[in-house]
Parts: sequence; structure tokens; C-alpha cells
Amino acid sequence: MPKVTIDNIEIEVPEGTTILQAARMIGERNSAERYVVPPTMCYYSSLEGSGGYCRTCLVKVAKGSEKDPRPIPKPVASCRTAVQEGMVVENTLSPEVLDVRSGVTEYLLINHPLDCPICDQAGECHLQDLSYEHGLATSRYQFERRTFDPIDIGETIKLHMTRCILCYRCVKVAEQITDGRVHGVINRGDVAEISTYIEQAIENDFSGNMIDVCPVGALTDRTFRFSARVWITKPMDAHRDCAQCSGKTVVWLKGQDVLRVTGRKDQWGEVEEFICNECRFVKKQLSDWIIEGPRNIDRHSVISQGHYVLETKQKVLDHPAPNVPELAQLKPAKKST
Repeated sequence: MPKVTIDNIEIEVPEGTTILQAARMIGERNSAERYVVPPTMCYYSSLEGSGGYCRTCLVKVAKGSEKDPRPIPKPVASCRTAVQEGMVVENTLSPEVLDVRSGVTEYLLINHPLDCPICDQAGECHLQDLSYEHGLATSRYQFERRTFDPIDIGETIKLHMTRCILCYRCVKVAEQITDGRVHGVINRGDVAEISTYIEQAIENDFSGNMIDVCPVGALTDRTFRFSARVWITKPMDAHRDCAQCSGKTVVWLKGQDVLRVTGRKDQWGEVEEFICNECRFVKKQLSDWIIEGPRNIDRHSVISQGHYVLETKQKVLDHPAPNVPELAQLKPAKKST
């Protein structure tokens, strides 16, 4: 198996592994080394053919391989470039990569509106994280930005095309896990957009997963819109017997109210198991779910600042539903210094 070095950290990986996958293996091996993992906006490991669109995962290959040690002259997309034996990759250690990533971020923000205060994605937006780390305080763009009116592309999904960065994730979901794709990218160049030819056309049983995979606030849940900020809710792992999907979800609570239901995401922000629309949009009563316990939220997320950790045994809610088990006491987590 080839060995690759990323930011001076060596790892041995299976043949055919991409640089991004190798970096994630390093991060999974040691959470303190997760900084070597390039950001992604379009790549999604469970969606075939994803990646290669957004260019945020660009890295520098300082050494091609043991056989050919010459560097690759330009930054490469880590999600599409396979590792070679002896390859040396620079991510955070390369000023060139950081400058290129800053440029890509500025490009993604050219038409993206600054409406985080009213966007339901705020607090769990990948573009927010990217702009915080690599963005500029002001925009140099002086031309008129493109704008679109929000439209309903189904009974439960609102499309804000103005926020879309054309990552194609929702298109991949519709192609690969739904009964039939009825939306996609129309037009080309700076007038390209995600759309349906007929409004309210998206109605298949797994369409809600397009909301989960969207890295920005372009696709939002109409049943959750403007209900609450995610960081003041309590995300809980929950499950139910479901004939269509695994029934393993995260329910976002405010008191005893289920504000929304989402799929469970891993540390890279990717859904572990896609869920059906019945679980996501219909089952909004606490009695519909068996609560397993508080969701483990990554410490880098703003959601974790108001989240809770397990400590001593106590009921989750003051007046829990009959199916809510005895759980550990919920106590605000200490802020990291």
C-alpha cells in the first residue's frame, strides 16, 4: 500500500485512495491532526461522481512520487487526485494553497448574499466556516450580483437560488437515491441555476435529503423555516421503526417540541444514512420517537456552545414523553480556551 505524507504527517493507505480521503484517515486516526484535512463544498463520499466542482480542496503536491519526485506545478483537487507511493502533499503548510483557497472563497461569495441573520443554515453552514477561515472582510466585486426569487420546488422544500454555489450535491442525491430526478442545472455560465421545469414537481419519498447535503442555505426545510436558531435547540439522537429507511435520525428539540428532523452526520458533515420524508417532515411529535440521548456535536461548531454533555443520571425533560428513557443530566459544556 502506498505511503503519503500530508503536512509532514505520514500515513499508509489502500491503492486508489485520494489525497482528501488520506487526509481524512489522518484526522480519524488522531483528532488533533484534523487540520490537515482540506475543506470541501461539493465532495460527498456516499454520492458517486461528486467532487471536482468547487475547488476549495486544492492542495500542493510538492513531490509526485518516489518514481517521479518532481512537484506538480499547479495546485490539484485533492478529492480527485489519487495518492502515489512517496507523495508529499502540502495543505496548511503552503502559503500558495492558502492564497488560492482565499481566492476560491472570494469567488464563491461573489453572488452569495450576506443574509446569515435570516438564513436557516446559519450556524451549520460550510460556506460560513470557509469564509471565516479564508474570506476577506470586504468584497472587491463591483458589478451587479445575480438574484433570484425564492421558489417552492416541492411541498416541503424552499429553493433560494441566490445562495446556491452550484455544488451539484442535490442533483447527485436526486440521481442516485430517489425514484426519478425532476430537477437539475439549467442554462450555462453565470446564468446557470438549479431549477425544475414545473414548480412543486419534487415529491419523491427521499427528496428531503437534498436539504441535508446542501452545504449552504439554498435548499431549506419549509416545515422548519424561521422556527429557531440551531444553536438554541437540543439535538438528540432518536430512532423509530420505519418501513422505508433505517429510522435513525437527529431530532432538534425546543422544550418538548420537535422543530425539525435530520439525518445523522459524521465528523465531516456527511449524512451517515439517508432518511425518508415521512421521518423528516411528518413525524414531528416527541411520542413518535425513542430518544437515545444528546447528539455528540463537534467542538468547532457554534451549536456545541449551547450543547450539553452527559454527566449524572436524570430525565432529559421536565415532563418527558412515555418513550423517553432515563438519560444523563444535561449540563452546558465548558467553553474551550
